Amino acid sequence: MNDNTPSPRSADPHGSGLQRLFLYPLALGLLLGLGFFVGLSWNSGGADGATTTVAAPIASTTGQEPATTARPQLRDASGRGDLWLNEQVTIGLFQESSPSVVFITSISESFDIWRMNVTRYPSGTGSGFVWDSDGHIVTNFHVIQNARQWQVTLSDQSTWDAEFVGAAPDKDLAVLKIGAPAEALIPIQVGRSDDLQVGQSVLAIGNPFGLDHTLTTGVISALGREIDSIVEVPIRDVIQTDAAINPGNSGGPLLDSAGRLIGVNTAIFSPSGSSAGVGFAIPVDTVNWVVSDLVAYGQIRRAALGLDTFANSVARRLRIEGVLVRSIASDGPAGAAGLRGTVRDDRGRIRLGDIIVALDGEPIATTGDLQLALESRQIGQQVELTYIRGGESYTARLRLVSSTD
Repeated sequence: MNDNTPSPRSADPHGSGLQRLFLYPLALGLLLGLGFFVGLSWNSGGADGATTTVAAPIASTTGQEPATTARPQLRDASGRGDLWLNEQVTIGLFQESSPSVVFITSISESFDIWRMNVTRYPSGTGSGFVWDSDGHIVTNFHVIQNARQWQVTLSDQSTWDAEFVGAAPDKDLAVLKIGAPAEALIPIQVGRSDDLQVGQSVLAIGNPFGLDHTLTTGVISALGREIDSIVEVPIRDVIQTDAAINPGNSGGPLLDSAGRLIGVNTAIFSPSGSSAGVGFAIPVDTVNWVVSDLVAYGQIRRAALGLDTFANSVARRLRIEGVLVRSIASDGPAGAAGLRGTVRDDRGRIRLGDIIVALDGEPIATTGDLQLALESRQIGQQVELTYIRGGESYTARLRLVSSTD
C-alpha cells in the first residue's frame, strides 16, 4: 500500500459534498431569520423599549390613552388701554350715521325674442342715503340713469323696490322712494356747506365695489371747485376731499366731524379709475334745495326767463360769444320784454336770435353760466338782461317766473 494515498476520512474533514449542499443553506437561512426577528423587535420597542406612534393610534387594550403630539403654547395677548379719543369719536360717528346709508342696485331688462320672456339683471350699484321718514332716498343721477327699476337695501339688510321721484342731471342728483315703514328709516342729519374750511375732518360712507358700509376718512382739501355734470353743465362750489372715494361710493354722504351731511360724493379725479386722493362732493346747500324741489314737484323749480337756448356747441360752431336764444315763450317775461328767438324767414333763411351776454352785469358766456346765475335769483325777482342783436348791445328789465309755469 502506498503511504501517500490519503484515507477517505482525512481527504474531507468537513464532511461529504452532499452534506455541504444542505447544511450551508440551512445555516444561512437560520441567520437571516434570526436577524429579521431581532430587527422587528427593535423597531416596535425602540432602543429603550419606549412606544413610538407612527400612524393613527390603535386603541389600547390596557385602557390607557395613546400618546399625542403636544401643541406649542401660544403667547399671552398683552392688554391695552382705552382707544384714543379721536378713534372713539370716529367709531361713534360711523355707528350713528351708517344706518342712514343705503345700497342701491339698478335693475335692467333683456328680452329673449326666441323664448319671448324678459330677464331682469343687476346692471350697476351705488350708494345713497335716507332723506326723510317718508322713504325718500337721495343718490347721484348717474347711479340710476341707465335703468328703469331699482332696489334699495337698508342697513338692516331688508331690500325694497324703489320708484323714481325726480332727477336733476345738471346737478347729478336724483331721488327715489321706497315703501319701508318709518321705524326702519333713519334720516341723515343735514348740515351746511357755506361755512366749511379747508382742513376740516370729513368721513365718507358708501358701498365701493359692492362692499356695503365702508368708511373712509380724510380732510377737506379744497373748496370752490367746479366739475362738469353728466349733461356738461358745470357744478360749482364743489367740495374737494382726500377721503378715499371709489366706484360704488357715488351717491353716498360726506359727513363733517359732527356727523352732519355736508356733501354728496359724486366723482373722483383719477387716471386709473380708482381713488387717487382727489374726490369731489356736491355741497349740501345745493343738495338741500334741489332735493326739496324734486320731492315737491318731481323737477327743479328755479327762476326762469321764459326762453329756450341752443347748446354751447352750436354757439361755438357759429363763433358766437354768449348764449344764443332758440325760442321765446310768448307769455313769458322774455317775450314781454321784446327778445327774439332764432327763426326761418319767408325765403327759408335762418335768422339768428338774440345773444345773451350778461345778467345784472354778471358776464354770461355759456348756458351753464346763465343757469347758475338764475339759480341764485328768486322767482318774482326783477333782473336786467344784456343781449346782442345785429351787433348792437341792448338791455331789458324783466321779472323772473317759475321754470315749472
